[in-house]
Amino acid sequence: MTTCGEALIKGLEAFGVDTVFGIPGVHTLELYRGLGTSPIRHVTPRHEQGAGFMADGYARVTGKPGVCFIISGPGMTNITTAMGQAYGDSVPMLVISSVTDLHSHGKGLGHLHELPDQRSLVSGVAAFSHTVRDPAELPDVIKRAFDVFSGERPRPVHIEIPLDIMGSPANGVVIEPGEPKAAPAPDAKAIEAAADMLRGAESIALVFGGGCQDAPDGVRRLTDRLGAPVGLSVNAKGLLPPDHPLLAGTYVSFEPWRAVMEAADVVLAIGTELGETDFDFNRDGGARFGGKLIRSDIDPHQINLNHAADLGIVGDAGVVIDALIAALGGENADPTAGATVARKVAEDSLATETWMAPHVEYYELIAEIFPDPVIVGDSTVPVYSANNFFNANAPRSYFTSSTGYGTLGYGLPAAIGAKIAAPDRPVIAVTGDGGFLFSSSELVSAVEARTGIIVLLWNNESYLTIRDFMVEGQIKPVGCLAASPDFQMLAKACGARAVKLQGPDGLADAMKEAHAQDLPTVIEIAV
Repeated sequence: MTTCGEALIKGLEAFGVDTVFGIPGVHTLELYRGLGTSPIRHVTPRHEQGAGFMADGYARVTGKPGVCFIISGPGMTNITTAMGQAYGDSVPMLVISSVTDLHSHGKGLGHLHELPDQRSLVSGVAAFSHTVRDPAELPDVIKRAFDVFSGERPRPVHIEIPLDIMGSPANGVVIEPGEPKAAPAPDAKAIEAAADMLRGAESIALVFGGGCQDAPDGVRRLTDRLGAPVGLSVNAKGLLPPDHPLLAGTYVSFEPWRAVMEAADVVLAIGTELGETDFDFNRDGGARFGGKLIRSDIDPHQINLNHAADLGIVGDAGVVIDALIAALGGENADPTAGATVARKVAEDSLATETWMAPHVEYYELIAEIFPDPVIVGDSTVPVYSANNFFNANAPRSYFTSSTGYGTLGYGLPAAIGAKIAAPDRPVIAVTGDGGFLFSSSELVSAVEARTGIIVLLWNNESYLTIRDFMVEGQIKPVGCLAASPDFQMLAKACGARAVKLQGPDGLADAMKEAHAQDLPTVIEIAV
């Protein structure tokens, strides 16, 4: 007999899944029956939130969905924070969980891991949540999940399988990919209208967001065609190479770039929410538009959120960009004026926002040592800085939890997922002491999985940003960490390597040595 759980594993194999993050439990044994004979790799975190963050990091590097196996009840409540982060940043994630027997659903009988309504609890952080009531449903619901990942705004999907269904016969149930759902194509009239507006503009500003990260060639061609300065959101880092003359960086929250957008006849924004954490970091007013705003997004509901578009184009970013290039025709514009604007934005932003200066040297060292690093940021001050000034060499190479949902504890487990996705690339988790303590147990997972990640631990022995806000607001600091562990001993107790530095001196050698290892290395920077 082939059980429902075993059929599901075969289906995941057919869809190209090569890694699953999960913690086995008595309610998911049938899933693990199938894994035992499968080529799919299983990685065990030490907390279900860690499983979600690992899947998130894996998905951001590969563009493929990160897959998790989670027990019902506490397993699902634990992973919802990670799902919230993925939901906010449009990251594809497939969470497959158990749930109590069908006959006991919603009855409050006190079964192990019982929730009154597990699907309702998860639905707010998922594109959809589905209960499998018959093994015959599996092919359709798995296909539906992967259609979200390929043809819609990618977000987590939750599929729960009742215990009495998971072990039931599924002979004859075949889960096959079929034709993937295509992303929506843009309206031809909207493309022509946008091209007309762009052709008639004397000054243009371009804004690209994370929705464009799989279209770097198109972004570069459109940028060169228009000769306009470019501002990127954090999740769009790497769409243009750091030395591109029209790249104004990710200083989009600061006044120099705001002034550029306000002065432009037309702003073209593709694949971005124009949201607070990218465009209003200091929460002092947000983006301003003096001319026309053209917005394009795969999600039709996003076109008029935060800033209403004068012209909206619904469609996949890559398809929209290619269509605009074709509609514009002609030769590339002279980039001289745009390059001058872009250079001035970067120079003025870094000169004005002096709080970022102490962190620049660290990221310059990373860029100097490694040609293709993956940098994974937690919520901590050196990450907030790099969100603005750092330019990645390629898309899917820099991502953090400090935008959107903004959770702590993300950096370490997400870096593990990223390293599993890209084992030959240097993967660096940048985290603070506070965020590190949210998920430090995942160091054991990194050791077990033999992932040689580098953890750059910024240790100021406090929730310093929160403490500063309290002081500024004339609030006596309370609860901002009065005690910290010895991180060197903690790391070594988990089986990891550990180094302590007083600043950037010695960092280059420490990172080179760490990258050569198959064990994680914690490089603690004592601030």
